[in-house]
Amino acid sequence: MKMLPIGIENFKELIDNKYYYVDKTALIKDVSSEKVALYTRPRRFGKTLNMSMLYYFFSNKEKENSYLFNGLEISKDKEACKHQNQYPVLFLTLKDMKRNHFEAQIDKFKSIISMLVDQYAELLDSPKLRESERKLLSQYLNEAAPVNKLMDALFNISVFLEKHYEQKTIVLIDEYDVPLQSAYLNGYYDEMIEFLRNVFSTALKTNDALGKGILTGCLRIAKESVFTGLNNFNVYSILQRKSSSCFGFTSEETKELLESYDMISCEATVKEWYDGYLFNQTEVYNPWSVLKYVKKGMEESPVPESFWANTSGNEIIYRYIQQGTAQMKAEFDELMKGNAIEKNIKSELTYREMDDIDNIYSFLLFTGYLKIEKSSDLYRYYLKIPNKEIEMIYVQIFSQWFDAVIKKNSTSFYTALYKGDEEEARKVLNAILFQSISYFDAKEDFYHGFLTGMLQEFHVISNRESGMGRFDLAVIPDDFSKRGLIIECKHAASLRSLKAESEAAAEQIREKQYIEGYLADGYTDFIGYGIAFYKKSCYITKLNMKQIKEKN
Repeated sequence: MKMLPIGIENFKELIDNKYYYVDKTALIKDVSSEKVALYTRPRRFGKTLNMSMLYYFFSNKEKENSYLFNGLEISKDKEACKHQNQYPVLFLTLKDMKRNHFEAQIDKFKSIISMLVDQYAELLDSPKLRESERKLLSQYLNEAAPVNKLMDALFNISVFLEKHYEQKTIVLIDEYDVPLQSAYLNGYYDEMIEFLRNVFSTALKTNDALGKGILTGCLRIAKESVFTGLNNFNVYSILQRKSSSCFGFTSEETKELLESYDMISCEATVKEWYDGYLFNQTEVYNPWSVLKYVKKGMEESPVPESFWANTSGNEIIYRYIQQGTAQMKAEFDELMKGNAIEKNIKSELTYREMDDIDNIYSFLLFTGYLKIEKSSDLYRYYLKIPNKEIEMIYVQIFSQWFDAVIKKNSTSFYTALYKGDEEEARKVLNAILFQSISYFDAKEDFYHGFLTGMLQEFHVISNRESGMGRFDLAVIPDDFSKRGLIIECKHAASLRSLKAESEAAAEQIREKQYIEGYLADGYTDFIGYGIAFYKKSCYITKLNMKQIKEKN
């Protein structure tokens, strides 16, 4: 049984070590007709492995590795194979350009360029290059080139390669937009845009030495932002038909994988959790998560989980949710219920445009957090959460955000309860509930956990014996002379019954003698509260010591 290629992004390593491989060499034929093309897909959908595959196929330095493609689909295409190992290839990935400062990003880019020159060290002694050109290459190699020369590095190296080999250069740029996202998140977006605009325009636009340029990324950044003047530039996103099956696993490929590892019985689970993406008309599974699931099933038991959530990249989603409007939260209420929302989708974006809520959904679609259910008009689509895995990511993100809201307001809520001001406590609680999403308040145990979180820093305990039963929550003072709180929760069936359920909860505290149990232990002052919830509303009824004494 073959090993699973989890985290393997080098095509040669994958083939040589006989890892399980889903044949995506059809992409080679697709790019053969391109001059400059950008393929956008969500992260962990095989972009880097595919770019490595293109490198080993086209690179004139990998002739001894031509066997890697034996038996694969592309080997049957005689016309495409005429181009195998015929070109100098510059293959660089920008996926690690995630630095917090612009200067650190430039240093990282210098390192990337240095490795490219080192790969073609023969240029340093090439008689076909002028002394000044070899000197410039030495600067690149030693990471000593100034920024103005660094911006022209890909252009210059590709020109030198053409001179040396007398063959056009192929430029492969993987994850081109990662530096832009980091720049956006860390406040140096304009500087990064200007730098990359110069890098890309010189290398891909005004470059007679260029055979073809292939880029991958998650987003199609607007031409005017980084691809100014590139008229020979084609973009293939999840909306286009071309190469739609070349990234991710199709239904057939997923089924074949499960059969190969005797896990076909898990097909329905895999579909529920990791299917749901639609690349043009092709149904696609998340390849990373499917492989992780199969591996887990072989080693332990096939229990699904959100594997994709642990591959980073969710911070920008958290930011949007944190800053989201009431409208956005209402729309996410619908999405989390499994419903679709209708939105205009903008195929080109700048990261700055994503501060506009109307553009957030375009970002979520192209990065894999939403899927197209169907189109309603030109550039207008019905969007849904693709699968259970993504739903769990949203649950996690919303939970983190909601926990932060709770922490911010917990003191004011506790203070109001301690003072016996049930009206103020209700106002605080209702304001917090209003910011939650309906996915949570549909859960029976949500409100109990919610109150526990609100009061956790005040020594809260839950479901303890006291008097003649078990109360829901209590805040026990660290001094017998200080005031304690007993809370009983109810989930009302309607808004109309909210007050009555709250009063019933307070009455339960009295009938079960929850407070008397603590008074018997030596405490002197307790207040009881019956709190009833219905969706995003609550009602609080207070039961004080005087009421207890009167009724007893």
